[in-house]
Amino acid sequence: MLRKMGQLGALLGLCLVMLLGAALVASSHPFIGIASEAGTGGLPLVAYDSSTIPQSVIDDASQIATALFGDSQEKASNFVSQVLAIYTEAKDKDFIILFNSGGWGWNLLENSRGWDSIFVGIKSQLDDMGYQSLVLDYKRTEESWRACLQEASEIANFYPSKAQDLTGRVQFLTRNIPNVKVIVAGESTGTVIADKVMTTMRDNPQVYTIQTGPPFWHKQDAAERALVLTSNGLLPDSFSQGDILSLVKANLKALAGIPQATDDGGTVLRYFRAPGHEYWWQYPDVYTEITRFLECNFGFQP
Repeated sequence: MLRKMGQLGALLGLCLVMLLGAALVASSHPFIGIASEAGTGGLPLVAYDSSTIPQSVIDDASQIATALFGDSQEKASNFVSQVLAIYTEAKDKDFIILFNSGGWGWNLLENSRGWDSIFVGIKSQLDDMGYQSLVLDYKRTEESWRACLQEASEIANFYPSKAQDLTGRVQFLTRNIPNVKVIVAGESTGTVIADKVMTTMRDNPQVYTIQTGPPFWHKQDAAERALVLTSNGLLPDSFSQGDILSLVKANLKALAGIPQATDDGGTVLRYFRAPGHEYWWQYPDVYTEITRFLECNFGFQP
């Protein structure tokens, strides 16, 4: 009974939050994103030895931070600390993979069903190709109701501020690590910001994107160097396809306590059922399409 009430509450809460979020006009830049190495529990990357970083790289980080945050010294300093820390960790790497979670944007890779297996698969493939990779979580939202409202507002307006933050990081990294390739990954609602970044960076041949389950209301703009999956090979993604009937039926069954088919897995915001909205590396289209994407772009031979 408590679970059913939670599902109903989540549905009503989602509608309310989206309505309020769309009307929210933030008085300042939203929460600055936090980049952390995957598997560290979200601990921000901030430690580095500035004496090992060229002054031109430090100056570039400062210039981008000023352009993004203006007079907000705290946010600008935070941004500089993070990108220089990433630079230190990534300067000898071939790939940087940035994960943007679904939901409200605070989930870590280790807590994202399916995508943890996808990252293991991607990294394994790149390792087999002889590449070294740095896998990062990008937490774009803090855990609070106000942050949820800001996130909803950002989604409704295609991430005007948060996409600039993430784009600035990608721009900095590709400009100062000439041979690195950045894969901006996204799941569900996280695909919106990934797509926005990719669209902005469409002329940068170092940037790629892999996305699963984009929301049905979002029209994808990125085309080149982009892989967007709307099916896991077992079942069409009802959330991506906008299959309202399947969404309604699945949630009514859940509220009534009717068991779901094993291949109907998938949720949005934990409680909201969305058949087909679940992606695992071992699923047919997931493994096949991602492997093909890596092969075509980076020379992988299976």
